[in-house]
Amino acid sequence: MVSILSSYTVIPSEATPNCSLLLSESEQINAPTHSLTIYVYKPNHLNKIIPNMNMVDTMRDSLAKILVHYYPLAGRLRMIQGRRWEVECNAKGVILLEAESTRALNDYAIFEPNDTIKELIPKVDYTEPIENSPLFLVQLTRFSNGGFCVGIAISNIITDGISGTHFINLWATLARRDTLEEHDMPLLNKVVLQSSDKKPCFDHKEFKPLPLVLGHADTTEESKKETTVAMLKLSREMVEKLKKKANEGNQGRAYSRYESISAHIWRCVVKARDGYHNQPTVVHIIAGARNRLNPPLPLNYFGNATYPTVTPTCLSGDIVSKPLSYVAHKIREAIEVLTDEYLRSGFGFIRSQSDVGWLRGKNDNEGKVESLFLGNPNLNIWSWMRNMPMYGPNFGWGRPVYMGPGAVKGDGRAFIMPGQEDGSVLVAIRLQSAHVEAFKEVFHKDM
Repeated sequence: MVSILSSYTVIPSEATPNCSLLLSESEQINAPTHSLTIYVYKPNHLNKIIPNMNMVDTMRDSLAKILVHYYPLAGRLRMIQGRRWEVECNAKGVILLEAESTRALNDYAIFEPNDTIKELIPKVDYTEPIENSPLFLVQLTRFSNGGFCVGIAISNIITDGISGTHFINLWATLARRDTLEEHDMPLLNKVVLQSSDKKPCFDHKEFKPLPLVLGHADTTEESKKETTVAMLKLSREMVEKLKKKANEGNQGRAYSRYESISAHIWRCVVKARDGYHNQPTVVHIIAGARNRLNPPLPLNYFGNATYPTVTPTCLSGDIVSKPLSYVAHKIREAIEVLTDEYLRSGFGFIRSQSDVGWLRGKNDNEGKVESLFLGNPNLNIWSWMRNMPMYGPNFGWGRPVYMGPGAVKGDGRAFIMPGQEDGSVLVAIRLQSAHVEAFKEVFHKDM
């Protein structure tokens, strides 16, 4: 059981600009939810002897300092004409919670992102008007036997994995009383990612409806079914075995770890769902756009620079019966379409919409958004494999022993992320409860 001991509203330690920041096209299509992550730190001689208040003061003071540079995070979202987002940079602050758990660190096992670890992550009240909702919340929880956890909730709209991780690492730098370099300063100017007047010149299927379960007119029935999270580990040897299998007969560029593992997940999910062989299915992917643009975005660009893409529509029977290289190639096709020209066309498509709300999912007149349903018969696979220094943030009490998603929301959503620094890979996936055991079985059997 976790008890909240205190709550602090942390504002920038110096005066910051009071302004409105219109967000880029890639940010306009994101729902006003938060990405949830946890960093776990094992007991050591430092965090055993440091009083709670000293630890909290260190985290709070350094957070106030980093917010001077990342002042949009201390602001609030606002919806303007066309259901577009902008950030009111008003220094209303972020939330820091101090908590303690009656459990020991080992009681949480592998920190599987299920109901057990929900208590370690700040709860976001989505019933509040969007103008009142903090964009960043953090919970510092001490375990009963020493060690602690930093639970993070950060806005999906204004940060992606790279910029969010960079922010956390710089906060940790200040917590250690180190100094920031000039190149660490975030680039907040959205002009570098603003769309030109370029008209869309591609058929942007990523914004079209996804396949439905055969015989269904909508996702209502599937979206109401009970779901469960599974966490699976692939050793370095298992990863290499999958790559070898995916590349059998491949005459072109070798398929990557991500392509091979994603193909394996897709095939195993299709088998576990045990649908019709003529069932259409796709994988929906949120890909990074930073290095796909020409010129690439600066490394210190702060914002959400991601873009959705989908594989070609495939039949379940083909996913199951054809070589793994066939499935890996479909994953590659979804990624390779994202050229600079295609992305600029997509930004132009978003900009051309008089109301962008429909691109995020279901909307009501108050701006509340229900995320797109990406489950059965489809998948949504996220990669945390590259460009994210997963085990880096040292707040002064050592490096974390684990970092991962605090939640996996929705049927069909999966995360692929590095394990500890031994070449292993973790897969966290949420599926309908009726399909989980079958997925686990086939995941290892079909290796």
